[in-house]
Amino acid sequence: MKPSPTRFPIPFLLLSILALLAALWAGLMRLGWQLPALAPSLALAHGPLMISGFLGTLITLERAVALKQKWMYLPPFLAGLGGLLTLWMRTLSLGPILLTLASLGGIAILVEITRREVALHSLTMLFGAVTWFAGNLLWLFGWQIFQVVLFWQAFLVLTIAGERLELSRVLRPARVQQVLFGVIVFISLTGTIIAIFNLQIGTRLNGAALLFIALWSIRNDIAWRNLKHRLPLTRYIAWCLALGLVWLGIGGGLSLGFGAQAAGPRYDAVLHVVFIGFVISMIFGHAPIIFPAILGLPISFQPAFYVQLVLLHASLALRVIADYANLRAFRMWGGLLNEVAILLFIGMTIYSVRKGFSAKA
Repeated sequence: MKPSPTRFPIPFLLLSILALLAALWAGLMRLGWQLPALAPSLALAHGPLMISGFLGTLITLERAVALKQKWMYLPPFLAGLGGLLTLWMRTLSLGPILLTLASLGGIAILVEITRREVALHSLTMLFGAVTWFAGNLLWLFGWQIFQVVLFWQAFLVLTIAGERLELSRVLRPARVQQVLFGVIVFISLTGTIIAIFNLQIGTRLNGAALLFIALWSIRNDIAWRNLKHRLPLTRYIAWCLALGLVWLGIGGGLSLGFGAQAAGPRYDAVLHVVFIGFVISMIFGHAPIIFPAILGLPISFQPAFYVQLVLLHASLALRVIADYANLRAFRMWGGLLNEVAILLFIGMTIYSVRKGFSAKA
């Protein structure tokens, strides 16, 4: 019997959410909260679980559902299973191997997408998939997280930027704006590669690229024009995206100004400005589009969505200020509230999907 399109992706989503919850637990441990280690070296797996286990599964699953080809479900399965094995068996290489294979599958999916439509946005997302694979491969061969995190950052930034460029076609950006976008992508990739040999120069080039993407979006991303849209859901999505782009510009400025950080409060700040302020805010905004596409169910907009959005950005501001002021207690509380906002998002999304399903029924 053919699986229902509504139910079939649910196991993949559960694996993704499990990786997210483990990553959040590990994040609290890294912040200094005294929590039991649920698995060996859990704290060290925070980044891989968040990027490959959670986001890698979610991103590849969305594409598999959209393109409706059975082989494309293999990458999200490998990412979800790899995250699970990384969580419980960090001393073995099986988890990282599966995550690396998942990212290789992500490249295969993007090659197919690019084959169908050779365009700047599809090429940008393809380059993002390549950086995901490169980062996982380096991590698999023993490179430290701070040495490969720019590859993972490029994966998410280029993926989202490519998607935003695709959606910006309704504004018909001028040829010069498209060329400028291509130059920014080139700077990002160049900085990521140079970071292998000179972390400081590579980090600053990446910072410049992040700042340029944020500035480019002001004129070319429709999110800025939808901040006062008459439809509540469209307006909410626009605020999520606009705030995320602001944080992206801040993250670029911090990297450009302070250079590479290997550890410490500034390392915490510059990473989470991008991974929480930009990436998670973008997920908040894209969820009302992504989850109906994956599950085949509508999401019922709730004004309470703004609670999680405000909490996410206010707590991140507290965390970043505490990082640069070296206020450890405030940094811990800022990080904790970051995670509360993410958990609220999960809860509200589940509630809204169920409410949308009831309304549809």
